[in-house]
Amino acid sequence: MSVIAVYPGTFDPVTNGHTDLVQRAAGLFDKVIVAIAANPGKTPLFDLAHRVSMAEQLLSRHDNVEVCGFSDLLVDFVKAKKAKVILRGLRAVSDFEYEMQLASMNRHLENSLETVFMTPSEETSFISASLVKEIALHGGDVSKFVHKDVVEALDLMKDKV
Repeated sequence: MSVIAVYPGTFDPVTNGHTDLVQRAAGLFDKVIVAIAANPGKTPLFDLAHRVSMAEQLLSRHDNVEVCGFSDLLVDFVKAKKAKVILRGLRAVSDFEYEMQLASMNRHLENSLETVFMTPSEETSFISASLVKEIALHGGDVSKFVHKDVVEALDLMKDKV
């Protein structure tokens, strides 16, 4: 039986924390689908196509990783992909309460799905996409937190914001 995990998020932008978690998950699951949410309610800096493209570029070395954009209900997307696992990252204890609520709601919507939580590596545990964007848009150096291609994309966006 093949186990497919869906790792959903906004990925605005993809950080070293995201790529670390995907790399480790790729060793645990037969397939990992990085599901990038359109999520217009969050007002993403990068449009969906750009976020998908960046993630594909950064994760292309993993044979069992697929990147997809989505705008429907997560449980519907997961079922359509024939996945059984929703993968979520927990950076801090403060993330747990919200993530537990999401996991419970998803299980109520579709009881065949399980949520698996992974913690980041020590080197990436403090990195959040929101903080990276904030630092970058104020001219700070984010090169330790994201791939060089993401740094370049953030630099280009800085002039448009």
